[in-house]
Amino acid sequence: MVKNVNGLSLDLIVHPGETIKEIIDDRGITQEELAIKTGFSPKHVSEVVRGKKDISSKFANALEIALGIPTYFWINLQGIYDKQIIELESINNISKEEYDVLEEIKPIISYCEKNNVIVSSSTKSLGVLNARKFLGITNLTKIPELNISHVAYRGSTHNSVNVYVLYAWQKLCEYYTDRIQLVENFNKDKLIENLGNIRNAMFLKPNNMIKELQKIFASCGVAFAIVRHFTGAPVQGYIQKRNGKVTLCMTIRQAYSDIFWFTLFHEIGHLLNDDFEDKMLDYVFVDSPLERKADQFSKNFLLDENEYKKFIKNRKYSISSIRDFAKKQDVIPSIVIGRMEKEFDDYTFMAKYRTRYKWIEI
Repeated sequence: MVKNVNGLSLDLIVHPGETIKEIIDDRGITQEELAIKTGFSPKHVSEVVRGKKDISSKFANALEIALGIPTYFWINLQGIYDKQIIELESINNISKEEYDVLEEIKPIISYCEKNNVIVSSSTKSLGVLNARKFLGITNLTKIPELNISHVAYRGSTHNSVNVYVLYAWQKLCEYYTDRIQLVENFNKDKLIENLGNIRNAMFLKPNNMIKELQKIFASCGVAFAIVRHFTGAPVQGYIQKRNGKVTLCMTIRQAYSDIFWFTLFHEIGHLLNDDFEDKMLDYVFVDSPLERKADQFSKNFLLDENEYKKFIKNRKYSISSIRDFAKKQDVIPSIVIGRMEKEFDDYTFMAKYRTRYKWIEI
């Protein structure tokens, strides 16, 4: 708990919006009704109640008319809150550099606030304090000194990676996978046994597919989650072993179903090859022997290499022949089309048959 010399703590600072919520809840007034009564937009009222906006003098006067509580009460309440924030900002020595970092990770922080992963903040200083708590670090500028920064710079095009965004994204992955209860430790043999079941999930609708994959992976001792991607963290997949728990996260940046499945089995290849000790982040641009080995595993598992070569040699590339071949390989046609499009420059005309997932974000 963050405290100043007067014993003030972040947990005890109450935004005036919480008082508004308590009053209208007690009176049975909805936020929409309050918006009508005050003459302010529903969005404005909602953001004040959520602590995203402060109470202006004009809004305070409108609250007096709508709720019968004097203007000075709301102005004083806002003034007390502002003073507490200033005190906290001073005692915690928030620097301009930390504000700069907060701005860089703003998309992730906003996403977390929207999805109730962290508490909404109406000021930058509170935003820094909430970000510190979520990211588990007392100074945001120290993030590049953590181990993840070394992973971030292992690619030749590392400039496309923002280490602050990457670290925040990793913490978001940990947040979701920490909430998955596993009854077993990671069992490689059981994962191998379930490879066919994992592949069969590709025939399900996206929402059902995700649930089925989470169930199968959990039975193998793996916490599986699909997490939104953010600019600055060009991650395809992420595996981690933390506190004895193995996790596998996929980003939703892969709209094409064939890319998703290729990437998923690529990550499974890493798990089966024991390619990690603490964590492994797979970037879009990284090439290495480990990555090529995982790629080969994925390609061979999704499509039998010898059968695929025979199919290519016959040069029967109609959509009906592709569907027949995919059926024999027990995969969706998009798997075949995606591989052919990647390997043959003149095959892009079949792209319209590649299926896309419409992800339901976590």
